[in-house]
Amino acid sequence: MDWAIFGTAFISSLIAEMGDKTQLANMALSSRTASTWSVAAGSILGLSLATLFGIAVGRYLGASLNPLIMKWASGALFIAMGVWILASKAS
Repeated sequence: MDWAIFGTAFISSLIAEMGDKTQLANMALSSRTASTWSVAAGSILGLSLATLFGIAVGRYLGASLNPLIMKWASGALFIAMGVWILASKAS
């Protein structure tokens, strides 16, 4: 196991998910039910499957595209989404 990659994935996922709408939805759901373990198991499974999907797509794209193109395209998409969100909030 590459511990540097493991650490990077762990820390970036942890920071990215803090305060995310999924976390807030899980908080709301767990406040309305006594079945805390069901909420935990469901959210762990859901996040795990979403993560596996992202890994599979990233692996495919990594084998198909130049990593530099992927880096620039993902950065441009991230910036475009941010501008779109800011522009929609302004109107």
